[in-house]
Amino acid sequence: MLQLNPIVGDFEGNADTIIAAYRDAVACGAELVVGSELALWGYPAQDLLLDDWRHDAHDRALARVIAAVGDVALVVGITVRHDAPGKGVYNSAAFIINGEIVFVQHKQLLPTYDIFDERRYFDSAPQDDVQLVSYREHKVALLICEDIWVGAETGERALYHIDPVASVARVRPDILITINASPYYWRKHRVRLALLARLARRCACSVVYVNQVGGNDTLVFDGRSVVVSRQGRVLGHGDAYQSGVYSVDTNASGVALGVYSDDGYDALYDALVLGLRDYFYKQGFTRAILGLSGGIDSALAATIAVDALGSAHVRGIGMPSKYSSAGSVDDAHALAEALNIDFALVPIGVMYDAVGSSVAPLIGWEKDGGDVTEENVQARLRGLTLMAVSNRTGALVVTTGNKSEIAVGYCTLYGDTVGGFAILSDVPKTLVYKLARFRNERSHVIPEATLTKPPSAELAPGQEDSQSLPPYDVLDAIVELYVECQMSVDAIVARGYERAVVERVAHMINRNEYKRQQLAPGLKVTSRAFGPGRRMPIVYRA
Repeated sequence: MLQLNPIVGDFEGNADTIIAAYRDAVACGAELVVGSELALWGYPAQDLLLDDWRHDAHDRALARVIAAVGDVALVVGITVRHDAPGKGVYNSAAFIINGEIVFVQHKQLLPTYDIFDERRYFDSAPQDDVQLVSYREHKVALLICEDIWVGAETGERALYHIDPVASVARVRPDILITINASPYYWRKHRVRLALLARLARRCACSVVYVNQVGGNDTLVFDGRSVVVSRQGRVLGHGDAYQSGVYSVDTNASGVALGVYSDDGYDALYDALVLGLRDYFYKQGFTRAILGLSGGIDSALAATIAVDALGSAHVRGIGMPSKYSSAGSVDDAHALAEALNIDFALVPIGVMYDAVGSSVAPLIGWEKDGGDVTEENVQARLRGLTLMAVSNRTGALVVTTGNKSEIAVGYCTLYGDTVGGFAILSDVPKTLVYKLARFRNERSHVIPEATLTKPPSAELAPGQEDSQSLPPYDVLDAIVELYVECQMSVDAIVARGYERAVVERVAHMINRNEYKRQQLAPGLKVTSRAFGPGRRMPIVYRA
């Protein structure tokens, strides 16, 4: 199993990686080598797939891969152009041996939901049946990612009129190979394993499931390629979040699925680390800067950045105002010291007073409080400071807002939302605390005071989040039901939540779409994140 980390659009680089990994596998005695979906393109390639010249580049790189394959077969994901009506491109799996493609299986089911939009780029296979490849006295069937996620396997509503798995079961292969670019969300792996077990038992054959790994834009691919016996037992697997060549003996006895189904806070935390690391690496950034307030969000974001990039490549900047408590400044110092990162203090009081003097003739100004105007100016001055450092040093600003705040608009446009990457944008506040405590179990870096003090933006005297929002355990539950489960207000109230609270939260979510569409990209780690997977109009009547 070639569990590789492609760079989207880097055809020659991806080809080099595939060829080197193939040769390693053959040298280790492999009899069959399997790569992932669209392995030369990287997934998702999005509108790169609309450029003919990129398909030419893909085909040139593919020719190099084909030429490198000897008498040990390689199965890998490719695109195939055609002249029939439609988009003119198939998403396909190629069976390559002795320097030629001997069989191609086109993808049958093209997902168009959540973050997927494959019907924009591809045509479905022109026929619904699955053909077998005869290889070393084995009958092999090929399917591609979504082809196995049919209603009968997931237990959910069927999305398609055809069932590729039924076609596989009819032809009775010895081995079913499914190549994938299956993005991660928390606790998805247990769902995936259960699906593969049902698939193996239904088709009465071993299932080889190979997935890509790495971060691409807002998506994390967790790898965790796996081979399952016809009885639904794990025969071997690839590591989570690690690229590599993994060898599996399909004649092994296997172990129960539960051994590999763990998907706890460690999996989620490591997904965030990988996603941030690859976002930086694949764009050529090497340094990150963050605003460190002494609060829990910036503490967790900074810790993830250090684990991803190393302490020498992360810088924290504290930007206290007169409303910042001494304890918060101390907590920011303590965090920076524990993480061994550079830390600077840039008080914003002088800038704040200068803005006040300038705008007072226009709108008035309350130096010792005021309303959201004065609060937001503080946040925007911090954003200005971070972006000035970013411009001068080339470091990328990592924003620290969490999913709870982003959901209800408890954030300032062009203030705390300023930056190039929103690492916690799909992590609810209650989960932020749990991840922080988990990370402290590895090594204690986040100060205990940060974990225990009431959360506050510290933009006004005595301010606490609870003055503006419901308790986070209530807020997060409502956000999950309304956004991820897509339940109505009435349905959520029927779960036992107060109608006034639910209506208020739903209203805040609806009216703040304009903010979310201006935010930095962030990692998808839940089943439904804000961004490409949730496409809402800004102006509509709820």
